[in-house]
Amino acid sequence: MEAKATKTKVKNKIRKESPGERIFDVFNVIFLVAVSVVAIYPLWHVICASFSNPSIVAKTTGTILYPMNAQGGFGATIAAYTQMWTHPLLSTAYINSIGIVVVGTTLNIIMTSICAYVLSREGTMLKKPFTLFIMFTMFFGGGMIPSYIVNTQILGLNDSYLALILPGAISVYNMIIMRTNFEGIPASLDEAARLDGAGHMRILFQIVLPLSKAIIAVMILYYAVGHWNSWFSASLYIRTASKKPLQLVLREILIQNDTSSMSSGSSGTAAGQADQAEIGETLKYATIVFATVPILIVYPFLQKYFTKGVMVGAVKG
Repeated sequence: MEAKATKTKVKNKIRKESPGERIFDVFNVIFLVAVSVVAIYPLWHVICASFSNPSIVAKTTGTILYPMNAQGGFGATIAAYTQMWTHPLLSTAYINSIGIVVVGTTLNIIMTSICAYVLSREGTMLKKPFTLFIMFTMFFGGGMIPSYIVNTQILGLNDSYLALILPGAISVYNMIIMRTNFEGIPASLDEAARLDGAGHMRILFQIVLPLSKAIIAVMILYYAVGHWNSWFSASLYIRTASKKPLQLVLREILIQNDTSSMSSGSSGTAAGQADQAEIGETLKYATIVFATVPILIVYPFLQKYFTKGVMVGAVKG
């Protein structure tokens, strides 16, 4: 009997795929490859264009598959990146954005963790009414004009970095994900910590958060990307040019076509204007790569936690 059972298990393990399963697998591979090409194509075009000769980029209307020199052959140049750093605000804006991301994300994680912890503990007073009140803000808001009046006239946050950080200190959606994750942590750990004299803040920062590294990594990625890509709030509240974050400066470069301060040549002549237009196109691609690289660098370090964190936070354990 044992021998028959072993043979049956071996047969089940080496069972061949049916023709329908093979066709399905092939279709999945083709579909995923096509989706990957569609997703990678714009980024690859931008990267190759940023390292290409400006005159070729200005003349080319199709896809640039490799860095091109002035003759149209393969050849990379960093002239666009070199001239990009001559922009008077770009380096300052880069530092401003990094500071906003670091401070803003730190505050986001602390505030979201505290709120999620309070709403995840059994016995919290008025737990359900508070949860409903917080979730209400997901569907209804005061609007842009009332928010602007509150932030500038009442809170006095006009032309301040705090206007970019404090109004969005907690994302309700992210808080719900983190709260669900905290609810999956055994209550016996809380009880054991209380018997040892630990308070809620100590339980949160020394027990709950160390056991929630995956969901914290996901929250860091969500909040950091949101701060890094944000430009609209800065356009409303930031007035001083030296305080502008990177995305707002890049918007001026890309949308308003403001590359004159980065371009060389005699702009007063027709030839100088033509050269400025050519180098301007390459500079736009270089600034896009310049703004995208930090997120591409950070993501691989958090990617291993991403799937686990989302699943743990989305399903009550």
